[in-house]
Amino acid sequence: MADIKELTVAAVIPAGGAGLRMGADRPKQFLPLAGAPLLARTVAVFAAMEEISEVVVALPAAHLDEGRRLLAGIPGLRLVTGGVTRQESVARGLAALDDRVDVVLVHDGARPLVSAELVRACIEAAAGDGAAVAAVPVADTLKRVEDGRIVATVERDGLWRAQTPQAARLSLLRRAMAAADEEGFTGTDECSLLERAGVPVTVVPGAESNLKVTRPEDMMIAEAMLGRAEPPRIGHGYDAHRFAAGRELVLGGVRIDWDLGLDGHSDADVLCHAVCDAILGALAAGDIGSHFPDSDPAYRGISSLKLLEEVAAMAGKRGWMVAGLDATVIAQAPKLAPHISAMRENLARSAGISPDRVSVKATTTEKMGFCGRGEGIAAHAVVMLDRLVKGPLLRHFYEPEGKSQK
Repeated sequence: MADIKELTVAAVIPAGGAGLRMGADRPKQFLPLAGAPLLARTVAVFAAMEEISEVVVALPAAHLDEGRRLLAGIPGLRLVTGGVTRQESVARGLAALDDRVDVVLVHDGARPLVSAELVRACIEAAAGDGAAVAAVPVADTLKRVEDGRIVATVERDGLWRAQTPQAARLSLLRRAMAAADEEGFTGTDECSLLERAGVPVTVVPGAESNLKVTRPEDMMIAEAMLGRAEPPRIGHGYDAHRFAAGRELVLGGVRIDWDLGLDGHSDADVLCHAVCDAILGALAAGDIGSHFPDSDPAYRGISSLKLLEEVAAMAGKRGWMVAGLDATVIAQAPKLAPHISAMRENLARSAGISPDRVSVKATTTEKMGFCGRGEGIAAHAVVMLDRLVKGPLLRHFYEPEGKSQK
């Protein structure tokens, strides 16, 4: 068997699909999985392996810029435009490789839980036998169905479910792809093309954990399999500021047209402050005043959204991410309903999560108490933090550049 340390190995990761079965507003490969984009988790496995010299990712044309942004922190990548089919995407990835590559791995962008050990086993098998595929034996009883009725039980002995990586000598896979293209044949995977070209393919025992994320429930399973180091944390925050003349009224980063603003050293965004305190509470890290004291001129007039960004970054550095946020603003006036959507967007952006994980509500006290008398505005916030599961090449997702912990 060839020594894989003496081989030039590359990986092609087709991620050009739309992921329609996920029912999301963007391709599944860009959805967050335990704090980092699913695709970034997949790519990081290959990029971190010293045996692999190059990783090519095929992305939809409309999402190349997003891919560049999300994968910018992972070195040694090349992005290409994917095709209409998986086969076209793989072909474009192969075309981008240097002819000196000995073995190429093809791996689904939506299989983020693949282990380096399985990747290495596929490289070794392909180096020795020419081609290999990760696969698991079929465990369930199989039925052939016609018109909704079982017509036969299929003997499962000798049946395996193909996974990825699928590995081959580059020359063999390119030859198989060219033959399929010439004959107008579209295969379901690389093995089907190699088989058609008469190339024997060795089976490498795969793993049930190497699942392909296709439906929403798969994402839940993947997050569960990544595992939590400990249970989530809950934090509560409360803040109140009195009204003051000559100040802008800022709530959730939204400037609201009103005669009075709120008094404070920063922009006095009471909603942001409550959220910051909730995150700090969940971290057991004190309160907003201990991190951003009003005696520090650096924070005079600062946007509280920036403070929230720093607090969220602080959580990331400690291994936590904001998983959910629920806040309530208490004000007799002004009416806040027209601004709620913008507040949610701002808070989500600063906390590093999607707006569908942020709730902002507004209520009055029926003219009772200091808020009811129009003396000021208060806010409550509850935050849940989830443990991050991360690796060295994913660190930039949790430690945003330029955000320091005070």
